[in-house]
Amino acid sequence: MKILGIDIGGSAVKGAPVDTATGRMLAERFRIEMPKVVTPAAMAKLVAEIARHFKWRGPIGIGFPGVIQGSRTMTSANLHKQFIGCDTGKLFARATRCRVMLTNDAAAAAVAEMTFGAGRRFQGTTLLLTLGTGIGSALCAHGTVVPCEFGHLPLHGKSAERYVSATARKRRELSWAEWGKELGEYVRTLEGLLWPDLIIIGGGVSAKHAKFFKYLKPRARLVPAKFRNGAGIVGAALAAGRRP
Repeated sequence: MKILGIDIGGSAVKGAPVDTATGRMLAERFRIEMPKVVTPAAMAKLVAEIARHFKWRGPIGIGFPGVIQGSRTMTSANLHKQFIGCDTGKLFARATRCRVMLTNDAAAAAVAEMTFGAGRRFQGTTLLLTLGTGIGSALCAHGTVVPCEFGHLPLHGKSAERYVSATARKRRELSWAEWGKELGEYVRTLEGLLWPDLIIIGGGVSAKHAKFFKYLKPRARLVPAKFRNGAGIVGAALAAGRRP
């Protein structure tokens, strides 16, 4: 089955058609930068632009960085506040004139990694973190993926992603070593709560994992996402393909 996967991030929207039988992208991903925070209506136009780019008329899976309940987005830490409580699935379906299925972006990445990526055939407990504008998180065990909001774990009185996301590293002008040590403390805190057997790090920064993995020092096995920053696209398509 071929499904268009779209990954909405804090700074860009990107998508590509995916073969859900193999997890392979069928075309080079199309990316649209977002220089500013946009409203749901404006985001719908960007999603529709991606669909038009691929001349798409079939089903679309979309990963969104927040809590999803049905077709509504219930939180929006790094996007426009109008997304909170918005029937975003209906809005995107109207804009694209296609069947749209929403899923949490980190859960989408986890589906991709556990099906075809770094966690394939692994049956233990896996923690997946996506590091970008914020921190996405999901827990996986025995084929079940559960979206979480561990990026908002309190740290210094604020959400952890304010200090240890990939964007926070640049904003705070931290070296890879400085950031890696702080990120390591955060990861070890999650380990103490969740006791994962495997930790997968995704997001764009996963392509540079050699620069900071040595500073994390977790108890669990630590690996970069196989799909790197494309995991959200692939997983959104796969998640959509699994829904009736």
